Amino acid sequence: MTVLIITFSKDNESIPLTIKAIEAQGGKAFRFDTDRFPTEVQLDVYQGEQKRIIITDGDQKLDLSEVSSVWYRRMRYGQKIPDLMDKQLRDASIEETRRTVRGMIASLKGFHFDKMSNVDLTNNKQLQLQVAREVGLLTPRTLTSNNPEAVKQFAQECHEQGIITKMVSSFAIFGEQGEEFVVFTNPITDDDLKNLEGLRLCPMTFQENVPKALELRTTIVGHRVFTAAVDSQQLEGATYDWRKEGRALNNAWKPYDLPEDVEKKLLKLMAYFGLNYGAIDIIVTPDNRHIFLEINPVGEFFWLELFSPHFPISQAIAEILLTTKN
Repeated sequence: MTVLIITFSKDNESIPLTIKAIEAQGGKAFRFDTDRFPTEVQLDVYQGEQKRIIITDGDQKLDLSEVSSVWYRRMRYGQKIPDLMDKQLRDASIEETRRTVRGMIASLKGFHFDKMSNVDLTNNKQLQLQVAREVGLLTPRTLTSNNPEAVKQFAQECHEQGIITKMVSSFAIFGEQGEEFVVFTNPITDDDLKNLEGLRLCPMTFQENVPKALELRTTIVGHRVFTAAVDSQQLEGATYDWRKEGRALNNAWKPYDLPEDVEKKLLKLMAYFGLNYGAIDIIVTPDNRHIFLEINPVGEFFWLELFSPHFPISQAIAEILLTTKN
């Protein structure tokens, strides 16, 4: 059994953890770094009476007819195409690279973890909240808008707890040395409400500020559910977004027994989107309500596994990659 892992060269510990688990269970793994294609990795797609797809990475070569399953993890199309190229030509090269890679993935037989179309559908955050409510999960009041007056009205409706703003895309700013600065969830102040002119250039998402007793990360692999809890409010910097103090909280995550009815609703959500994997963020309020925030179809899990023996998520991923049939 051979697993094709589609990622990029700077992906995190999730990849080696899962490769190790795949090999421990008797399988093989081949890593395809999309940022190194087409500059360093070669891809040959032959179409005719017989179809062949070959990936060559240095002295490693894989005939994709040997692949039994695909893990669609991270995409960084053509990042190493030279910046000095004419912009129009570089944009065209990146788009051709993107279409080549996605076309290759779409044409592969075998089990997909998960199908690109399902991942793309799930990434619509507004649809996530709609479906979550339909399956019975509690969600925060949410407004996505470029209208300052609508935002001010929303703030009045949520005046007791206030509102926060967040990105619906995975947005980050990169420094001169390539370092990544993530845009976190932040509170909206009265001064912010007086300065909303930027909405004419970029819509934003606003939510009511939900009080937190705990924050949960529920990771679902197939029908296995792993839930971890952290008291993010113990650190001032993590009040609105625990990721701001992610390293400081690494050892603070503990196993959590998710209520059975909430777990069943999350599995219904997964089934709606056709997912075998999902990383779900939930707030537990002081009065013990479980508020669904979002699901990431390729979300992170590595820090839970590295700092706790209670979350063998890479082993669960390896098992489903090696045993599930298309």
